[in-house]
Amino acid sequence: MIIRENCSLADRNTFGMNVKADCLADWSSVEELRSILTDIKEPVLVMGGGSNLLFMSDFKGTVLHSSISTIDVLSDDSDRVRVQVGAGVVWDDFVAWCSVNGYWGVENLSLIPGEVGACAVQNIGAYGVEAKDVIETVQTFCLADGTMRDFSAGECRYGYRQSIFKNELKGKYAVTYVIFSLSRKPQPRLGYGALEQEVNALGGPTLTNIRQAVISIRESKLPDPKVLGNAGSFFMNPVITAPEFDKIKSSYPDVPSYPAADGMVKVPAGWLIEKCGWKGRSLGPAAVYDKQALVLVNKGGATGQDIKKLADTIIGDVKERFGITLSTEVNYI
Repeated sequence: MIIRENCSLADRNTFGMNVKADCLADWSSVEELRSILTDIKEPVLVMGGGSNLLFMSDFKGTVLHSSISTIDVLSDDSDRVRVQVGAGVVWDDFVAWCSVNGYWGVENLSLIPGEVGACAVQNIGAYGVEAKDVIETVQTFCLADGTMRDFSAGECRYGYRQSIFKNELKGKYAVTYVIFSLSRKPQPRLGYGALEQEVNALGGPTLTNIRQAVISIRESKLPDPKVLGNAGSFFMNPVITAPEFDKIKSSYPDVPSYPAADGMVKVPAGWLIEKCGWKGRSLGPAAVYDKQALVLVNKGGATGQDIKKLADTIIGDVKERFGITLSTEVNYI
């Protein structure tokens, strides 16, 4: 257990915001977390790798960060393997471990920044796969009374970048472990054209090839946070009705789309932003990345207000042109 007061969070958030927390506590067991909570300054922020946060100012409270970094196989048979993973494990380290061991299910989620605990809160996704597809149980600690509770995937109420932990139970539980159910049998998910092409170019759909293809595609489109501060996809892809989509398509026949539940249509937010002329443009020290319009970047010295101002301006322009209100994936703190 490590507790620091008046601690910089500059290296704890991928936007590189130069903010401080009154207290930062790294805990590596439930017992340590319970002891921390006996004398803690509120409010409390449970934080993973800081890859989905935008700090608007210093945090006047306590930041809790899990350092539980274990990966344990709970059961293993010819078809499936159940794995318990600590909340503090770096997500891509877990994906790499699965690839080495021949476990299918998370390879499409390679190179997504952040940690395992946060993935269960955010329901991360990419290339037709979401974390909810492989999550069996989320094990948690109640910050109010110190009790433990296991949430089944159904109880987590997962949706597109949504969970019960982002809504009704926001800020009330700390994730300790996530139990994943993975496949021993090949289950390639290559529904996205660019991914299938890249995989075939590498020799076909093996775990290693799929992981490498995803990494190559992401690295070609997304900036390295260590070089250019960012939080990956800043906006969620909007899901609209079929009539709304038809109206856009009548003016923009080339609009890309993907089918969504209940007859709805998902439209890439990056395409909408690019059509509004924002790709590669700046607003002060904040900018839209020149290779992917879905990503906002800190060019150096930007504040949370600078990034939010850019985001709000983009939201307004997309609303004016397309009648669609974009929602942010990133959480403002």
